[in-house]
Amino acid sequence: MAIEQKTSARKRKDVASPPLRPKEMLRWAWRQLTSMKTALQLLLFLAVAAVPGSLFPQRPANPAVVDQYIQDHPAAGPWLDGFQLFDVYSSAWFSAIYLLLFISLIGCVVPRALHYWKALRSAPPRTPRRLSRLPEHGTIVIPASKGISPGRAVDDAARVMRGRGYRIRLLDPESGSPSVAAERGYIKEAGNLLFHTALIGVLISTAVGGMFGYRAQKILIEDEGFTNTELVYDSFYPGTNFDNAWLTPFALTLDDFDVVFDREPDNYGNPIDFSADMTVRDNPAALPRQETLKVNEPIAFGGTNVYLIGNGYAPVVTVRDGEGNIALQGPVPSIATDGTYNSTIVIKAPDARPFQLGFVGFFLPTAVVDEQGVAFGSDPDPMNPQLNLNSYYGNLGLDSGIPTSVYQLDTSELTQLNGRDKPDGGIVLAAYQSYELPEGKGSITFDGLKRYVALDVVYDPGKIGALVSTSLALLGLIITLLVPRRRIWFRAVDNGAQGTVVEYGLLARGEDHGLSKEAMRIGGKLTGLWQRRSILNRQEEP
Repeated sequence: MAIEQKTSARKRKDVASPPLRPKEMLRWAWRQLTSMKTALQLLLFLAVAAVPGSLFPQRPANPAVVDQYIQDHPAAGPWLDGFQLFDVYSSAWFSAIYLLLFISLIGCVVPRALHYWKALRSAPPRTPRRLSRLPEHGTIVIPASKGISPGRAVDDAARVMRGRGYRIRLLDPESGSPSVAAERGYIKEAGNLLFHTALIGVLISTAVGGMFGYRAQKILIEDEGFTNTELVYDSFYPGTNFDNAWLTPFALTLDDFDVVFDREPDNYGNPIDFSADMTVRDNPAALPRQETLKVNEPIAFGGTNVYLIGNGYAPVVTVRDGEGNIALQGPVPSIATDGTYNSTIVIKAPDARPFQLGFVGFFLPTAVVDEQGVAFGSDPDPMNPQLNLNSYYGNLGLDSGIPTSVYQLDTSELTQLNGRDKPDGGIVLAAYQSYELPEGKGSITFDGLKRYVALDVVYDPGKIGALVSTSLALLGLIITLLVPRRRIWFRAVDNGAQGTVVEYGLLARGEDHGLSKEAMRIGGKLTGLWQRRSILNRQEEP
């Protein structure tokens, strides 16, 4: 017999599981994908995948910063761009995790919802044979003198349980040991389902916003305006299914922009308030109205919001070419580099003849010259504005068809005219001053100063759904954490001269620190009820 057992064991050891057929493999993969463990892992992966979006500048938010980052990091920049780390939230790998999470959540929620619906319609389970094995159990002895039968005791327990929100099931009411099963806390599972369903709602709302919404950026200088059309924006990022016909035909004009700076010694120069006074029209036929745009206080046009995300100075210049003609005239936005609004500026005059002209340098709102003759900015308010420029002539490269940034000047094909290391030095212009370029190449005049605002225009049709879904997810999470799932059973028997013996037991699904307190509360209510009933019975006796 022992030999036969060893042989059987050897045969069992040699037996290999048959390979899974394609259908079985698909079923196994689906079960793995739709498990709660996989959903939680995908949610974690999505959170980790979103981290590069906060570490690297994102092209939809500020394409100029992305271009500058790639230029400052010539080795790593193109490599990072190849992995779509500047477009994290629209990248292929982020979208893949997003889609898998969406499928996993649906695969988790639908079967659980069906199971919950069946459980909700089913009665509480029958009373266990041995209640003493439950985590919380006890016995209440009702003396025979109180005149409370087992059936009456079970009815009282059922009434108390029903008053505390339990579902009730009476068992064996006509037998010698009737019992009652009580159950509550099904809303806990409902909260769990609500939480996961709301997560699906968040994913759907985000997808709707990404498919049918758009985001655009615009630099708007004082006394200038624009109408909401794609061509007027500095950058425009439509959703994959967005139609330009959906653009709300509003119009904006920047009348004045004011910044209030702190003048207290401890926080001198820090901005306190930004206010953009604007004239707006909801559509071409609407009457103009005045609005004030502030940080975190957007102007709304239906579902489109206009946000204030930046500001700066735009020196007004006039550039004349070597033939004395005006090649460029108007404000040129500068980019602030610090809290005192010391800014870099690039001026391009592609219409200059016979050579195109370019200028690069910095703008100081309040220029102060130190002992070495070096100018620096001392205050963000324009109390002594000054332009410091180097000049170039030649081919600006704007006719090559290759997109270039308006905030950068490629000097590879240009010849420098002015600079600190040049015989004529750099160009230093105070307000309303002019400078004649060397070799008769032209001139530049600092005509004045304006402010500009950077606007972010956002249309997101999924934001309301995302808000509602997020609120519902929070509500579902609160219900899941705070509502306990409990079951209670009572069994009453007639013990002759001793009276009626009521045995009860409580069981919780998961850890429930309040189970013992619930047992004490219910026991106290029933004891008090039977005590009062005994007194009434004695009063009714003749």
